[in-house]
Amino acid sequence: MPENALTTQGVDFLPVVVGGDIGAYSLARAFHEAYGLRTVVVSRLAGWVVGTSALIDNVRCEDPFDAAKLAPVLQSIAEEHPGLPLVLLGSADSTVKAIIEVRDEIGLDERYIAPYVSHDTFVAATEKQNFTRLCQGLGVDHPGTVVVDLAQEVPDDLEIPFEFPVIAKPAEVSDWKRVQFPGQSKVHTVPSREELLELLRTIRESGYRSSIIVQDRIPGDDQYMRILTVYCDADSRVRFGSWGRTLLEEHAPGAIGNPAAIITGVDREMVDQAQRLCAELGWTGYANFDLKYDRRDGRTKFFELNPRLGRSNYYITAGGHNPVTWYVDEHLRNALPTEGPGSGIGEDGIIQDQPEVLYTVVPTALVRRYTTQPEARAQLRRVLKARRVRNPLHYPEAETQPKRRGYALAAAANFVLKFQRHYRPEGGDRLSRLVPRRARRTEQDPS
Repeated sequence: MPENALTTQGVDFLPVVVGGDIGAYSLARAFHEAYGLRTVVVSRLAGWVVGTSALIDNVRCEDPFDAAKLAPVLQSIAEEHPGLPLVLLGSADSTVKAIIEVRDEIGLDERYIAPYVSHDTFVAATEKQNFTRLCQGLGVDHPGTVVVDLAQEVPDDLEIPFEFPVIAKPAEVSDWKRVQFPGQSKVHTVPSREELLELLRTIRESGYRSSIIVQDRIPGDDQYMRILTVYCDADSRVRFGSWGRTLLEEHAPGAIGNPAAIITGVDREMVDQAQRLCAELGWTGYANFDLKYDRRDGRTKFFELNPRLGRSNYYITAGGHNPVTWYVDEHLRNALPTEGPGSGIGEDGIIQDQPEVLYTVVPTALVRRYTTQPEARAQLRRVLKARRVRNPLHYPEAETQPKRRGYALAAAANFVLKFQRHYRPEGGDRLSRLVPRRARRTEQDPS
């Protein structure tokens, strides 16, 4: 048996993950926690998160988003591990898309298990204009949306039926990554109609010809964001749902919108709405949803479906439900967990025993600083008091290299600088609120 193989109830396999970010590392850690396995990670660059890990064998690919360049790399990995099933996952939409194209158009070694939907279903769910129409048809809560097709010139009389500021973001992320223009960001907040028209024309001039999604900006800072991850079986029935309340997101231009701190929990209504979406799509495997609570009407709105375990997938593992075991149970053991008493999963597929745990990739001091809502602060105090805090990059049981520890400390310090530079939360943060009070006290009592 190869050194990297593991027998788990009669099943030997090798995890292969395409991507080089925290999400890829979190998947590798999940496989290691569940089965003691090392993971082959395919990436263009070997950043410290992947390149210094004792859990990972890193294989380089010139462009892992390009199916033609990815295919021979995956074939080489298969040849180096003869006779072994390979569980193939992507850590981003673009890598999942490339995996689907290799599987369905170029061809994968028959030992690969790529647990993703067809290309048509992928497009129906992930292109944001399609997702908007799907929500409208199913009565699923979502923000007001206008789709602007940049294959055409931007009209001067473009109608936007909601108030400014608005959100503008690409419908096709893969195409977005191929263009560049000044001020480009993953998501744009646009304060006026004139600036929206200017932005759209700048984007079109950069060569981007897919659609731009213009959405009603739901008020509220990061503390209003939510996350939901569900696993669907072959009948598109949700068998597992993991919900979380976001406390803090990343705000550097290239990473904006990625959750940086989440408290795990349960929300049955959101899982019910996700079930409607997944059933309509014929979805199988994992779907990850971005949501936001709208205080104007008390509803939580679906933004988009990500066709994979998200970048912050370790929030699920942190909550006590390692997500990669569902892949292994269904595709290698043919034995998905059963619902009922003692399983922790109810007949509706909802986790029954989800504890409150803080997932974070940033220092907890930053989470405390930017958590200002009373309910969120109470949750945060509970998990900190109980010491239920998990960071995917802190794995001292397996990652013992001093060099990696140094990188992790530097990354934590860099997060502090990035938030100071890029984040201005609604109503300020706890520290900025305290400073004026102290200043007033000093003016009243100089002693």
